[in-house]
Amino acid sequence: MAEREVSRRQYTPESAAHGVEAAIRLLDGRWKLLILFHLFDGKVQRYSDLERLIPGVSQKMLAQQLRQLETDGLVARTVYPEVPPRVDYRLTAWGQALCPALDGLLRWREEMSDPG
Repeated sequence: MAEREVSRRQYTPESAAHGVEAAIRLLDGRWKLLILFHLFDGKVQRYSDLERLIPGVSQKMLAQQLRQLETDGLVARTVYPEVPPRVDYRLTAWGQALCPALDGLLRWREEMSDPG
């Protein structure tokens, strides 16, 4: 079976720089990366669990960061019609696709700090 060739956009240095800047802006925020790492691998977290897992984040800031991640299409929010209300968060497929890129950045950082 022949592999499907994925067409890749051709970039100039300027368009590549702008594209990477746009991607970094999606992740900009003190708590966004930590939220994403708590949701990787298909994990679903309740709002209260994220509060507990991320010490130091205020309710206002957690809600704001989650709302931005949801608006940007990285996180999906599910509200259950219960009393008290239950709200779950999970990564979208697009958000989950960030995992290899962030793992690559982490490996790059490890290599950078390893003098060997």
